[in-house]
Amino acid sequence: MKNLIQKIKENIKYILPSIIIGLFFGWLFFAGTSNSATERTQNTEEKITEHWTCSMHPQIDEPEPGQCPICGMDLIPKNTAGGDDEAVGEDEILMTQSAIKLADIQTYSVKKGIPEKKVYLLGKAQADERKIAELTARFSGRIEKLFVNFTGQNVKRGQKLATIYSPELVAAQKELMEAIAFKKSNPSFYTAARSKLKLWDLTDKQIDDIEKNGKPKLYFDILSPISGTVTMRHVALGDYVKEGDALFQVVDLTKIWVLFDAYESDLPWLKIGDEVNFVFQSLPGEKFKAKITFIDPFINPQTRVAKVRVELRNPNLKIKPEMFADGIVKSEISGKNSDILIPKTSVLWTGKRSVVYVKVPDRKNPSFKMRTIDLGPEAGNFYVVNSGLKEGEVIASNGVFKIDAAAQLAGVTSMMNPGEEIKDDNIYRLDTPKEFVTQINTLLNSYLKMKDNFFAADREKASAQAKDILKNLKEVNMELLKGDAHMYWMKLAKTIKENAKVIAEATNIDTQRRAFKPLSETMIKVYKSFGLENEKVYVQFCPMFDDNKGAFWLSTQKQIQNPYYGDLMPTCGDTKDSIQ
Repeated sequence: MKNLIQKIKENIKYILPSIIIGLFFGWLFFAGTSNSATERTQNTEEKITEHWTCSMHPQIDEPEPGQCPICGMDLIPKNTAGGDDEAVGEDEILMTQSAIKLADIQTYSVKKGIPEKKVYLLGKAQADERKIAELTARFSGRIEKLFVNFTGQNVKRGQKLATIYSPELVAAQKELMEAIAFKKSNPSFYTAARSKLKLWDLTDKQIDDIEKNGKPKLYFDILSPISGTVTMRHVALGDYVKEGDALFQVVDLTKIWVLFDAYESDLPWLKIGDEVNFVFQSLPGEKFKAKITFIDPFINPQTRVAKVRVELRNPNLKIKPEMFADGIVKSEISGKNSDILIPKTSVLWTGKRSVVYVKVPDRKNPSFKMRTIDLGPEAGNFYVVNSGLKEGEVIASNGVFKIDAAAQLAGVTSMMNPGEEIKDDNIYRLDTPKEFVTQINTLLNSYLKMKDNFFAADREKASAQAKDILKNLKEVNMELLKGDAHMYWMKLAKTIKENAKVIAEATNIDTQRRAFKPLSETMIKVYKSFGLENEKVYVQFCPMFDDNKGAFWLSTQKQIQNPYYGDLMPTCGDTKDSIQ
């Protein structure tokens, strides 16, 4: 041990400098590495947090924290380290994932289905009008006997209701007996005498009995023509009656009607043959069902309802006329098969318009765009969509008002700010044969030349291009289209023809430009619906034309060359959309 210590003391002068040098280089290496990592972390943090945005309005981009200039919410860090911000299209409202969660926005994938709805109906039991017998006096006379003493009495068919004495009937019988003597020599006289008695409601048997007995019958019985209940008695014992006076009303209640009130909005869901399940308030616990046999072709102008009838057997007469009934019809819409259905919560209403927010596909962050749609009838918790949406599109189904509020604050198209829309049609791409697309592109070529001529204020050349459009329009084979696409093209082609004709025949450029506006709007619908062959065109808008109502046009260049004003305001307007 002593030798070991002695050796260390002898070599310390060599070991100590090595240790000091090692410590120095270690400090230099690790300190440099640590400082570099710290600097990199700080630089990264600066890059991550050097931009600030609003969770509800992601278009806000501020260099430092603060409050949103639109809604006043505190700004949050915007991570831009990953690259440039995502490009947002015209009139889109881009929302961050945090904004989606905060607004509780949910989406729904549009799909087709069979519309179903429960229609609730209120009604009353009524007598079957086909089973009501009104008995009137066929001849004047006096009520000698009365066999029905009160209303509500049940009678059988052929049962006596009353006995009547009639001097006129006695005289008619005497004529018959006199005519019997001339039966062979003057048969027409005999036939006329029998017919007179028949017209007074005597049966052949009663007339035969009169002939057989050879003397007139003084009293005649009034018989019930049906089995049922006497619901009205208009005479009393000893009353004198004249021909045509009401005597009795007999109603067969073994089969009754139930008449339900159907409002206008319910009628599309009801058809003959639908089953109605119903109960009577006065018969608790008993359930009934019957099929609709008749729907009133008229709506009551006061109550705005139409009567819907079902028929029900009532052998025990426990169902009384005027009893209230509550009915339910679970129905599929009349004449329809499979339709596009969307939840009611997806729809916003503004005046006559109904709008939804459609999710823009292929976006890293959720983005929505407002679209006007045409709704059909209500289907429970859903609406039928006539046009404006396609199967597979995704729409907002919850939090729609919050999206619209964000759109309003951002100044893009919203429920309260419809923007410059092409009215009347909800445009979406139709399946179109390539041959048809090629044919309608000849119209576009003439249209674009016309647009350039309007920009140059050349009326004659614009007129020539309008004639080319009319010529090319005749050569478009509309038989290539089927179904709805065919009908839609016919509608658009008619508008193109009308306005192109005005441009071709007009003698001043102002008239031509006024017709160019509806022509342009129709051409936009054509190429948005049926597509373009190769090139991309821009949808551009002038807000000043037509007393500041504005007007659209199509162009192959993004630079504005206003065809409505030419040199007066060559760059008035902006690009709103594109078609390709």
